[in-house]
Amino acid sequence: MKKLILAFMMLALPGLAAAAGAGPHLDQANIDLTDKASLQRGARLFVNYCLNCHSASFMRYKRMGDDLGIPDKLVEENLLFTTDKVREPMKVAMSVKDAGNWFGTAPPDLSVMARAKGSGNEGANWLYTYFRSFYVDESRPFGVNNTVFKDVGMPHVLWELQGMQTLVNAEELAKHASAKPEFALNQPGSMSAGEYDQAARDLTNFMVYMGEPAQLERKSLGIWVALFLIFFFFIAYALKKEYWKDIH
Repeated sequence: MKKLILAFMMLALPGLAAAAGAGPHLDQANIDLTDKASLQRGARLFVNYCLNCHSASFMRYKRMGDDLGIPDKLVEENLLFTTDKVREPMKVAMSVKDAGNWFGTAPPDLSVMARAKGSGNEGANWLYTYFRSFYVDESRPFGVNNTVFKDVGMPHVLWELQGMQTLVNAEELAKHASAKPEFALNQPGSMSAGEYDQAARDLTNFMVYMGEPAQLERKSLGIWVALFLIFFFFIAYALKKEYWKDIH
């Protein structure tokens, strides 16, 4: 029976590996959750361009401001809509019914989208590549498509920053989904390519933070817990030797 299971696994693993490699090409985001300036820029981009349609109901403005070093007054003046309060969650005014009428379905909440797209760096890489991979596709309702999310049902909301680009190697991607897309900019935006890449990285950085706001604190605390356990091990070992010295 064990031999049969082992044989099945040996046959299945190559297929699984091939399936894993069939996904879209993802660029490395290289985010840094300790970079508060990047997180602050990402928060501004998120509020200005994402929060119009997508909510982030697991995140409160107050928590965000405290974590990113933004005073409540600046949060109220620059990141809040007129009807929102600083201690409220980041929600949208658009109702689910209106969203369904306008977009076909309600835009998803983005609170944990980075974690939903993959563990470790995978979610960050997915988002970073997604923000940079919109291209002109007149067959789509909003005139754009995305190499990471085929037939995406939303417009390219950052087009004013990036501009509009066309997909050069569409035939290659049709044959090999994991090939690296090649784009040509046909309508410049307000940012250069390097500036937009940094903006996409900042926005990704913020969304990764938002998916688990306590992760930096958790990792820092984990180091102290590990050190305590190492120290306690030696104390426990010394006690064990003291209690059992007459026996051993």
